[in-house]
Amino acid sequence: MYTIDINCDLGESFGRYKLGEQEEILRYITSANIACGFHAGDPTVMRETVELAVKNNVQIGAHPGLPDLNGFGRREMKISPQEAYDIVVYQIGALQGFLTTTNVKMQHVKPHGALYNMAAVQEDIAKAIAQAVYDISPKLILYGLASSELTNAGEKIGLKTVHEVFADRTYQQDGTLTKRNESNAHITDEKRAVAQIIEMIKEGTVTSVQNTKFPLQAHSICVHGDGEHAVQFAQLTRTKLEQQGIVVKAFQ
Repeated sequence: MYTIDINCDLGESFGRYKLGEQEEILRYITSANIACGFHAGDPTVMRETVELAVKNNVQIGAHPGLPDLNGFGRREMKISPQEAYDIVVYQIGALQGFLTTTNVKMQHVKPHGALYNMAAVQEDIAKAIAQAVYDISPKLILYGLASSELTNAGEKIGLKTVHEVFADRTYQQDGTLTKRNESNAHITDEKRAVAQIIEMIKEGTVTSVQNTKFPLQAHSICVHGDGEHAVQFAQLTRTKLEQQGIVVKAFQ
């Protein structure tokens, strides 16, 4: 039996995300990554997003990013491993405060944007992030790009580690995501996106833009909450997966 988690980055305000759509998309996902204020979000948005996730019985995780509101955390910055450790600890703590007030446990941590991509290929940054998560709580789950330095670091330190895949992004032959500024970085055709998901879950591979197969594990699919048709795509994704006999549930 195939199982998969569907996660979505939420609480990303500042014109990048319509908060009113959050409750809709929460109907189709199983895990929510909530922005912690560095790349997006603010205290009120964080609280509201936590409340909506709890209401919809969706697991909650911290979504720490680089301190870059203007660039939405998608511009790479030169930071040391210690800085990476510090900003992750700080942002987990911010979200934990709201979870404590609602008596809800944090399930996971998933870095955002450029920090996520840096950790996928830079061993020292990946180790620092994994250490930060472990030091907060070894019971937390670490989300990272499938077959990356981050998932490797998480597994080595002893964290439960989720290998994450993307429905609407293309891949390079080394398993990294195509850079967003490339013309072929995004998959806009829904049928192609769904076919890519099913390949990754059932075959354990992804077809790169170079038309090669890269082996990977698929524990969780990311559906982006800031897309033009985000809710519709999340609904379609879940429906198609269930039609294929794939069980959709939070990672255990």
